[in-house]
Amino acid sequence: MQVSEILAVKGQALFTIAPNKKLADAVAIMTEQDVGSLVVFDAGQMAGMLTFREVFQAVHKNGAEWGGIPVSQIMVSEPVSVGPEMEVDELRRFMVEHHMRYLPVMDGGTLMGVISFHDVARAVLEEQGFENRMLKAYIRDWPAEAGGN
Repeated sequence: MQVSEILAVKGQALFTIAPNKKLADAVAIMTEQDVGSLVVFDAGQMAGMLTFREVFQAVHKNGAEWGGIPVSQIMVSEPVSVGPEMEVDELRRFMVEHHMRYLPVMDGGTLMGVISFHDVARAVLEEQGFENRMLKAYIRDWPAEAGGN
């Protein structure tokens, strides 16, 4: 299974924010949409990623002033991304090794979507469930041996 297949099942919903917006605006969007990351877009290009990890770091560092901080000051600039052709096993290993919960998927210069660790886990479970059903059907319909034994 490839990353593109997970994106196809997940859908095209992509939540973004501008780098000049305040962190409080980002938290509002993340809360309303029930997402853990936002893609930061500037002039039609991905400028960075904002995840709840950066939000928590900003709250810890800035205390009560966290809400007024511009997204551009805390976002991950030039985030690591993967291509849609990457195999899911490789993606899981990559996300675990780099402690990444959210990963942009780029096809050349085009953002295809964001894959979360939850998306990967769901896809793997569904794939394993399908394989299990196929194996059980195969065993249930096991052909009789020739010779009448």
